[in-house]
Formats: sequence, C-alpha cells, structure tokens
Amino acid sequence: MKFKQFIKSTLFGGLVVILPITIIAFFIKWVFQLITDLIQPLTNYALKTYFVPEYVADIVIVGLIILVCFVVGLVVQTSIGNFLHRIFDDVFQKIAPGYRMVKEVVLQVFGSSDASPFSDGAIARVKLFGVDCPTEVTALITDRHADGSYTIFMATGPNPTSGNIYHVTAEQVTLCPEIPLDSAMRTIIACGAGSSELFAKNQLKPG
Repeated sequence: MKFKQFIKSTLFGGLVVILPITIIAFFIKWVFQLITDLIQPLTNYALKTYFVPEYVADIVIVGLIILVCFVVGLVVQTSIGNFLHRIFDDVFQKIAPGYRMVKEVVLQVFGSSDASPFSDGAIARVKLFGVDCPTEVTALITDRHADGSYTIFMATGPNPTSGNIYHVTAEQVTLCPEIPLDSAMRTIIACGAGSSELFAKNQLKPG
C-alpha cells in the first residue's frame, strides 16, 4: 500500500513539474506559428529578394514590426500624433464595434489602463436576474445613464473579448472601486479562479 502511494505521489509530483512546462512550450510554439503565419507574405518577399534563410527573415521582420510599434508610440506622444490618434480612435469605434473592447484587453495585457473608460470603479458585481435573486456576476461598467441606470458588459471566460451587454438598474449594481481592472480580467480569463481573493480585497464576499 505504501509502495502504491509512493508511486502515485511521485508520478503526480513529476506531472506537476513537467505538465506546466509542456503547456507553456506548446503555447509558445502556437504563438510563434501564429506570428510566422501572419508575416508569411513579408517573409516570402524577403526570401525572394534577399535570399536569406527563412528563420532569419522571420526574426528581422518581427524586429521591424517591433521597431514600427516603438516609432508609432513615440509619434503618439507628440501633440500632433495624439490628435491624429484620437481621430483614428473615433473613426474605428464607429466602423468596428469590437475595437474598443479589444483595445481595453490590449491595454490590460501590455500597458496601463489609466486612460481606460473602465477604470476608477468600473468593476461591479451585478444581480443580473433582479435584486431578489442572490446570483451575481462580475461585470464591467461601460456606461452610466441620466436616470442612474448602467450599461454593463459581462465578459465570458476564458476569452474576455466576448460576452453580453445588459442594461440594469442602479439597485442591481454593487461597484467595486478597490478592484483593479487587470485583476478582474485575470479572474475572467481563469474562469472565476481567484475570485475569493479578489473580492476579499474589496471587503465583499464572493457571490
């Protein structure tokens, strides 16, 4: 019996070490494959023009894309660049409804959310099925109305860019100003894991 338990615990211990590394390795491979597929037309052009190995072309093109992002970031910090960026944002929000949410996710993953319309208490626990129902959902406040009601976005895990939009009364909403947006997004991506700690920081009990 002890030998069986030893084998089981040892095997489990090995899986705990190896499995996360394997998953991360597959994820990195998937991301690399996705990037190389996206830049394949540029890679093919470099191969035909400069006769370099494919992996060299991939590295150079990715480096150039990063450089372009850096230069665009510098331009956006200027007054003219910031003005053009605001115009670009307004146009894209009108022609691409999902642009704003995707931008918010990118801001949470790669940068600060200080300029986010979801910041400063935009995380909320919402009694989606009415004040008499104890069931609550984690949501983002996307708009506030003159009558006190809210428009919320209830993201779905593990992909927070998809979800549903609801219009709810103020009585259904409990704002959680102490909860940062990035912390809430992590629990959504993790399908609710970490909610206990998240709401404990807000001095609330998870629903």
